[in-house]
Amino acid sequence: MHVATPFVLAIMLASAPIPAADKKGNTNVASSDRNFVMEAASGGITEVQLGKLAQKNGDSEAIKKFGQTMVSDHSKAGAELEAMAKKLGIDVPKQPGKKHEGALKKLEGLKGAQFDRAYAEQMVSDHETTISLFEQQAKTGQSAELKAFASKTLPTLHDHLKMARALPK
Repeated sequence: MHVATPFVLAIMLASAPIPAADKKGNTNVASSDRNFVMEAASGGITEVQLGKLAQKNGDSEAIKKFGQTMVSDHSKAGAELEAMAKKLGIDVPKQPGKKHEGALKKLEGLKGAQFDRAYAEQMVSDHETTISLFEQQAKTGQSAELKAFASKTLPTLHDHLKMARALPK
């Protein structure tokens, strides 16, 4: 019976789940926190790119000014998120994710009043989605630092949504 014990122990250890490690070998980050970082960073990059596009292709001053605000606010939040992610051993994306590519391509082909309408609609949709993501992280995130970041950023995101809803359409 004692001979079987090491064998059983070896089988149990071999079948134990192993936490996924990122490129830096960090296994202490919950997958939900990692997903939050990836989604928030990708969305922020998209907002910056669309904000620059709004300044270039927008017709109304309100759209151009809102675009400038998006570039400023999302660049600042992105830098803060990237610094936190680095401490946690998470590599953040440098480009928008695939789910944002469609919006970028659509808006790149528009100018003037057409751009303004489409951009305003996109900003409302994007900020509703982002607020939901940040609310979820603030409530259920595992990393205290990421939870605090999400909570701290939510008022700004709500302001952005309010401004986006007021944009000319």
